[in-house]
Amino acid sequence: MLSADPTAADGYRQLRQSLAAAPRHDVVPELQTLSVGIRLRVLEMIEQAGLGHIGGDFSVTDILVTLFGAVLHVDPERPDALGRDRFILSKGHSAAALYATLAHCGYFSTEELATFTAPYSPLNGHPNRRKVPGVETNTGPLGHGLPVAVGCAIGARLRDDDSRTVVVLGDGELQEGSNWEAAMTAGHQRLERLYAVVDRNRLQQGDRTEETVGLDPLTEKWASFGWEVREVDGHDHGALLDVFAPSTTGKPVAIVAHTVKGKGVSFIEDRAEWHHKVPDPQQARAAREELTR
Repeated sequence: MLSADPTAADGYRQLRQSLAAAPRHDVVPELQTLSVGIRLRVLEMIEQAGLGHIGGDFSVTDILVTLFGAVLHVDPERPDALGRDRFILSKGHSAAALYATLAHCGYFSTEELATFTAPYSPLNGHPNRRKVPGVETNTGPLGHGLPVAVGCAIGARLRDDDSRTVVVLGDGELQEGSNWEAAMTAGHQRLERLYAVVDRNRLQQGDRTEETVGLDPLTEKWASFGWEVREVDGHDHGALLDVFAPSTTGKPVAIVAHTVKGKGVSFIEDRAEWHHKVPDPQQARAAREELTR
C-alpha cells in the first residue's frame, strides 16, 4: 500500500491552517489554481496511460478540490484516524481526479501518478482501499457508494462522533436502484451528517442521461425521500464552500452540483464521446494550452 508523503502532507497541513485562518472566500483563488493543476495532472496521466475517463474527471475536479482543500476534516498522515470525515467517490471511474487530488494533498508521492493503470500499480482504473490511502471503499460497480456511505453515517452516529460522510455520485449512476433504497434509509434515519453530491453533467457513457433514463425532476425526487436538497454550480469554488454548510433541517443533504463534462477544454466539454476517449498528442497539447491560459 502507498504511504503518505511527509513533505507534501506538511505543506497540505499548513495550507489548511492558513485557509482556516482566512476569511472563507479569500481561499477561492488558491482552490481555483489547484483545480487547474489537478486537471493538468489528470490530462498527463490519461495521455500517458492511454486510457481513462477524462470527461468525468474534469467535471468532478472542482468538487474534489473544494472538499479536500477546505471542507473535509482529514489528515494524509493519519488516513485511518478515528473521527475523520469519510469521503467516497462512488463514480469510481473518475479515479484519476481522485488520485491526483490525494497525491497533491500528501497521501502519497505525486511521482506515483505516472504509474496510473500500469501493471502492478496500486493506482488502478478504479480506487482500491487496500492499496491507496484516503480511499474509504472500493468503487467501480455503480450504485454501491451511497449504500456504503449510509453505513458510514450510521456508524458515526453509533460512535457518537461528529464526523461527516460525503459521497459523490455520477448522475447516470442514479439509474441504479440501490441508490434509492439507500436514499430511503438515510431519509428515514435522518442522517443529517451525510452529504450526497450528484455530479450533474447530464451525460453518461454513450448519450445524455435524459435520453437514456430521465432523472428530472431530480431535486424533487431527493426531497421525496426525506432529504434536504441544495443546488450549486459545481465549478464555483465559493458556492461549493457554502453548500457544505450543516443541515438546517435535521435531514441528510443532497447536493445537485450542475457541472460540465470535460470542463475546461472546449472540444471535450459536453460531448458524450469523451466519457472515456483519450486525447491524441495534438489534442493533449491543445488541451494543455486551454487549461493554462
